[in-house]
Amino acid sequence: MRNTLIKLIKFLIGSIRDLAPIIAVVLFFQLAVLQQPLPNIGQLIVGVLFVLLGLTFFIHGLEQGLFPIGESMAHAFAQKGSVPWLLIFAFALGFGTTVAEPALIAVAAEAAKVAADGHLINTTDAAMAEYANGLRMSVALSVGVAILLGVLRILKGWPVQWFIIGGYILVVIMTAFAPEEIIGIAYDSGGVTTSTITVPLVTALGVGLASSIKGRNPMIDGFGLIALASLTPMIFVMAYGMIVL
Repeated sequence: MRNTLIKLIKFLIGSIRDLAPIIAVVLFFQLAVLQQPLPNIGQLIVGVLFVLLGLTFFIHGLEQGLFPIGESMAHAFAQKGSVPWLLIFAFALGFGTTVAEPALIAVAAEAAKVAADGHLINTTDAAMAEYANGLRMSVALSVGVAILLGVLRILKGWPVQWFIIGGYILVVIMTAFAPEEIIGIAYDSGGVTTSTITVPLVTALGVGLASSIKGRNPMIDGFGLIALASLTPMIFVMAYGMIVL
C-alpha cells in the first residue's frame, strides 16, 4: 500500500510537471496578450485538478494493468506457438480497442453532423448514426488489419519501413480519387485511432511478442505497430467514402 501511494505521488508530480507549460502558455496569452481576466476561475481550477488526477491515475493504471496484460498475453501466445490464434488475437485486439476509443466516437459523431449539414447524407438521426457507425467500423477494421500485419511482420522479421512507404504511396494515390469531403476525415482518423486505449495495449503486445521470439530485438521489431495503426485508417476511410458518397 505504501509503495502504491509513493508511486501515485511520483506520477502526480510528473503530471504537474507535464501540464505546467500548457497552463503557463494559457495564462500568458490570456493575461499578457489578450489582457482579459480568466473566466470562471473556480471552474477552471476544479477542471485542472480533475485533469491532474485523471492523468495521474491513467498513467498508474497503464503501469499496473494494461502494459502487463498485453505483454503477458504476447508471451503466452509465443510460447503456445499457434500463429493462427495469435493473428486472430491481434486483429481482435486492434478492432476492439479502436471501437472503444472515445476520440474516434467523438470524431465520427461530428463528421456525421457535418455531413448532414452539408446535405451529403439525410439529416435524420438514423442516417447520421449509420454514417458515424460506418466510419467507426471502417477505422476499427483497418486497425485490426494493421495490428495483424504488424504481428506478422514481427514473426517474419520484415522491415517496417517498406510497409510505411508502400502505405503512404497508396494514401497519395487514393487521395487523388477519393471524394474531397472524406479526405480530411480520413487523415484525422489516423490520429484519433492511436489514443488512450489502443496505444498501451498494442505497444505492450509488440514489445512482449518481440521479446518472446528468438532472434527478434524489442527495440527494432517490437515497435512500429502504432505507425501501421495510424496509416491504415486513412486508406480504409477513403475507400469507405468512395463507396458511400
